Amino acid sequence: MLQNQRLLLNPEPIKPKNGILCLDISNFSKTLQFLLCCGAVFFFFLLYGYIQELIFTIDGFQPYGWFLTLVQFGFYSVFGLIEIKIRNVWKRKIPMRTYLLLALLTLGTMGFSNASLGYLNYPTQVIFKCCKLIPVLAGGILIQGKRYGPLDFIAAVLMCVGLTFFTLADSHVQPNFNTKGITMISLALLCDAVIGNVQEKSIKNYGATNAEVVLYSYALGFSYLFVVMLLSGDLVDGLNFFAQNPKKTYSYAFIFSVTGYLGIQVVLTLVRTTGAFTAVTVTTCRKAVTIIISFIFFSKPFTFQYLWSGIIVVVGIYLNLFSKKHPLSMTDFEIRLEQVVRYLRSKFIASRYKSGHYLTDV
Repeated sequence: MLQNQRLLLNPEPIKPKNGILCLDISNFSKTLQFLLCCGAVFFFFLLYGYIQELIFTIDGFQPYGWFLTLVQFGFYSVFGLIEIKIRNVWKRKIPMRTYLLLALLTLGTMGFSNASLGYLNYPTQVIFKCCKLIPVLAGGILIQGKRYGPLDFIAAVLMCVGLTFFTLADSHVQPNFNTKGITMISLALLCDAVIGNVQEKSIKNYGATNAEVVLYSYALGFSYLFVVMLLSGDLVDGLNFFAQNPKKTYSYAFIFSVTGYLGIQVVLTLVRTTGAFTAVTVTTCRKAVTIIISFIFFSKPFTFQYLWSGIIVVVGIYLNLFSKKHPLSMTDFEIRLEQVVRYLRSKFIASRYKSGHYLTDV
């Protein structure tokens, strides 16, 4: 009896189920959950990336990236409302003040990302997104107090180097290269660095569902952007442009939003099951494939500097993945480095001894 009273007084919190769309994967092994999430992320976001670049091939679309974001957020809000109704989870768990911040960050990361395509080559935009591991790492340290090993920091340095050379290549082969695009995508990355960690912390602390996070983040983001565009006059300009060819513009925007929404749901599940850093690593690998698809399906100038600078970024990504499987502390790293230096030094001394250099010196 006493035991039952204790159970009533201290009930264990009910953990939300992990699912991909309608498939409940909570009872699967961690490895299978990870693989299913990875497959879904690749499928939805590869299609998402293709449609995104396709939209910006429409004549005169370049200045309307923010209006596209508004339409996208509107669709996401409707999808989230439908999902909330289907799942019957109306009770909000995360505080509204957290959602006000999440909405602003979501608007920043997606709005600046969409708008940057009016000024940047698509592969350059994607390679920047590949390097969002760098601000996520910084965000993890500052927001959640996480600690990372030396390999993570070496990976971040490699990504910075690869990103720099990739951008330089783009500036040489693209006649319409504009630093405004670099500024926009950099701001998108800064927002992205914060949002992943805030989402992870909020989901774990309050046990909120994916549908709740998506609905409130995008509905509030839509409200922010609608007011700003209404006051600036950009809302009317965007509506007039889309009205010129509504079937093409709105149908592309709808497919773009559906694939993005489903992809976000899977990413949130990935964040819930594996953490923000692993989720970003998976989406980063997907972006590498997106770059290849972009060069195959859309004609654009190519230089081998794209290739080798992209490889440097990929090596950085691989090094980061390796560090997750084989964690290495700074002390361990120093010991390993010292061992390598000693080994190379002994080989060098042995080679000089065999060649007779030491006899000559004596």
